[in-house]
Amino acid sequence: MSGRQAHWEDVYRAKATDELSWFQAQATVSLALVDLLDVSRDVAVVDVGAGASPFLPALHRQGFRDLTAVDLSARALDALVTAAGTSAGLRTVVADVCTWSPPHAYGLWHDRAVLHFLVDDDARHAYLATLDAAVPDGAVIIGTFAGDGPEACSGLPVRRYGADELGALLADAGFEVVADRRDVHTTPWGAPQPFTFVAARRR
Repeated sequence: MSGRQAHWEDVYRAKATDELSWFQAQATVSLALVDLLDVSRDVAVVDVGAGASPFLPALHRQGFRDLTAVDLSARALDALVTAAGTSAGLRTVVADVCTWSPPHAYGLWHDRAVLHFLVDDDARHAYLATLDAAVPDGAVIIGTFAGDGPEACSGLPVRRYGADELGALLADAGFEVVADRRDVHTTPWGAPQPFTFVAARRR
């Protein structure tokens, strides 16, 4: 087990999922951006850094059927499957998105709060290489801490982004941003965390 994987296993072991800072009962902004992108229910969707997020279970309720969750923490993915129920048919992959080899193409890539943990250029380049391989033709939704968001999370430093910075990063990977959103997430203990979200399509 890598150091990063061990870190996240420890995080999910120490607290219940609804006690973690990024917990949300509903993936409101992400789902709104899926609607804005008019993503077909027939496409394959991958949620990287899925944790125990409600995003994929919500898509399943909307009629999406090809759903994959990728995360470093097996414990987090177990919690996701337990919450979603086996009928949701979620595929789970324990992997580091920077080294993961996608087994096939996806029509939608979703990431809420993975990219901002990649603070060095090599890690970001590896992330974008995986994204490029995973989505040869489709769309991407990414959410990161905003420029005025936290400087660290779960004991790790983060890199904060504005919409223009995310747009430039995605442009280098061949995507064009079609919408951006600012969202202020409230942690379970009431602290505000500003996020930047962008939705983009492959050019």
